[in-house]
Order: sequence, then C-alpha cells, then structure tokens
Amino acid sequence: MRRLAAQRPAQQTLSRFAAPAAVATNTHYLQYRQAATQTISSEDQSKANEILNRQRLNRPVSPHLSIYRPQITWYGSALNRITASILSGGFYVFGVAYLVAPLLGWHLETAVMAASVAAWPLALKVLVKMSLAFPFTYHSLNGVRHLAWDMGKTLNNKQVQRTGWAVVGLSVVSSAILAFV
Repeated sequence: MRRLAAQRPAQQTLSRFAAPAAVATNTHYLQYRQAATQTISSEDQSKANEILNRQRLNRPVSPHLSIYRPQITWYGSALNRITASILSGGFYVFGVAYLVAPLLGWHLETAVMAASVAAWPLALKVLVKMSLAFPFTYHSLNGVRHLAWDMGKTLNNKQVQRTGWAVVGLSVVSSAILAFV
C-alpha cells in the first residue's frame, strides 16, 4: 500500500484503488527484486569452499548415543525391528527356497526335514527351536504391548518400563517352553 500511495498522491480516494486481483495482475504494481545469485570465478568458489570447510570444523558435534544412558525402550524398539526383519526375511528366504527346491534337487519336504532334525542332538534341537521361537514370541508380545499403547493404556514411564521388561521375560519363558515341546 505504501508503494501505491507513493505512486499516486493521497488526494485520491479509496474508491479509486483497484481490486486485489487487478493489483496482482497489473504490472504497474508488481515488485521486482534483483537476482540473489551471481556467477563467480573458480578461484572465488574455491576460497568460499575453504571458508565453509573451516566454519564446519568449528560447529558443535551432535551428541552420540554413547553419552545417553541406555533404556529398555531403546532396546525394545531395536529388538522389535530386528525380530521383524528376521521373521520376514526368514519367511521370504524359506519360501523362495521351498519353491526352487524341486528345480535344484533339494528335499525340503516336511517328512525329510522332520527326520533330519530328529537326528540332531537334544542341545542342538533346543538351541535351534529357541532361536526360531524367540523372534516370533518377542515380536508378537511386543505387538500386543503396542496395541495397548494404541488404546491409551500403560503410557506413563513406570508402566512402559514394566511392560518392556515383562515382554522380554515372557518372550524368553515362552520361547523356552516352545523349544522343549
């Protein structure tokens, strides 16, 4: 409005001003700015890069995870993502292997796999079963925990800590039970 008032003296009345659409489309009222960029020589560019590099050395470094105290929520979140990757990756790898097994001469039928696992020592059976059961039980129980959070339950710090440790404990116990079945 100041530019408009400067271009047209104050003796004009408000009724003579154009509508906003007319002001926006009329080039007489447009503001122009000079270009903010300009071409510089390669010497000046290298000097500017050196200055920027020196300035970056003086910037503070963001805190790293090593300065924070580890918490169950960190471990729980990381373990939930890891178990999800293990489960989905394992299912995909086994599914593809099962599909290409006839072409490659592998025997991944249920009877063959059951017979080969039956020949293993008991400690190896328990270890393999537990390593297969733990990601499934942990991810499932942690999923129930997240569903409780979605309903607005167990959201204060004490309850989050308690449910985090409960999920870890229940996962170990349930995977051990599944390993001995």
